[in-house]
Amino acid sequence: MSDDATKIAVHEAVCAERYAAIEKSFVTGDKRMTRIEYLLYIMIVCVLFGPGVAGEFTKKLLGL
Repeated sequence: MSDDATKIAVHEAVCAERYAAIEKSFVTGDKRMTRIEYLLYIMIVCVLFGPGVAGEFTKKLLGL
């Protein structure tokens, strides 16, 4: 192999590793964003219905 071909092969290998890491971060970020989205929906409902309703719902949810 020539020097240029070796450099290209090394570059492709490094890029493949970086791409795999980026894909993994997308998957974990998607899970985190879904959780944040659900928390935001809960907060919106609490604000719309008021703190009294939110407190009663929390008590029922926790079994208190």
